[in-house]
Amino acid sequence: MSSIILRPRLISLLAKRNRRLLSSGVASNPPKEPLIAAEALAADQPPPPPADPESTASSSKSWSFLKYTLVGALIGAAAATGYVSSAYSLEEIEEKTKDLRAAPSRYKVPDDSPAFDKFKSLLYSSVLTVPAKATELYLDTRKAIEEQVKGYTEPYAEKLLPDLHPMERHVFTLVLDLQETLLYSYWTREKGWQTIKRPGVDAFLEHLAQYYEIIVYSDYSNMYVDPVMERLDTKHCVRYRLGKAATRYQNGQHYRDLSKLNRDPAKVIYLSAHARENSLQPENGAPIKPFKLELDDTALLDFIPFLEFVARNPPADIRQVLASYEGCDIPEEFIQRSREHRRHQSFYAGKCKNRNSKVGYGDVE
Repeated sequence: MSSIILRPRLISLLAKRNRRLLSSGVASNPPKEPLIAAEALAADQPPPPPADPESTASSSKSWSFLKYTLVGALIGAAAATGYVSSAYSLEEIEEKTKDLRAAPSRYKVPDDSPAFDKFKSLLYSSVLTVPAKATELYLDTRKAIEEQVKGYTEPYAEKLLPDLHPMERHVFTLVLDLQETLLYSYWTREKGWQTIKRPGVDAFLEHLAQYYEIIVYSDYSNMYVDPVMERLDTKHCVRYRLGKAATRYQNGQHYRDLSKLNRDPAKVIYLSAHARENSLQPENGAPIKPFKLELDDTALLDFIPFLEFVARNPPADIRQVLASYEGCDIPEEFIQRSREHRRHQSFYAGKCKNRNSKVGYGDVE
């Protein structure tokens, strides 16, 4: 009886267990038919059409043409700007472009003019406005750049020296270079910078300070010039010291511009070992032998007689006197001329004396 009852229950449990196993197997292994169908659908789709090579090549050529045109225009504009900047000054460009800059505002039509004339005026003004504005921009930019550059290339003032006292208007100005004229500076690895003053410089400055307004004009910075002159000129014979800021820079070199000294150029002597090379007024130059540490150098002392004679017998224009010494050693030539002059004086004095003695002798007779 009990076996009959248990048999149906066992069958029902087995049936439930089989259903569970079947359901778990279906979930773990999903059917692959949908994936296979999707792959087949994708395989059946036609491939995208290839790009047209002609259209690709034409677009590439258009972009290249535009790029090279822009680069060429920029290079041409830069070249034209450089040529104009080098060939013409700012004042010349302003004068030549005056009409172009005034053209947009010049072409005006009355208010009651026909519409076509107004349109033509508007078109004309629009076309000329771009080059006119570009020209104005160029002029403003160049003016600003030149003003900045001028601060480094031009002397710092139009008048580098104050006015002479009215009682000294007759005094000549002696401008002295520093390097190889009053001293010699050099650099060594062991001792660094060494400055050696020229033999006779103390006597030269002290003696000529009685006759001249002495100025030192150097292309070195005042940070170098001032300390050196404090040690060199202990008696303060030099009135003014001018450094690199007072020079004019052009062609890669610093030039002394004697026209900025606020002195009469007919009364200025520039004594330098490079009087012809570093001055913008070489006619005022008196060349002296460069000092190269020679212990027996007497060039400064040799110049004293000539300079003293000029101060005691001032010519109307010292430039004419210096021109007569062109190509000569001035101290040596001055001594020769002085001897010749004394010889002529002695000769004429002797003739006059003989003539006077003859006349007197005849009177006695």
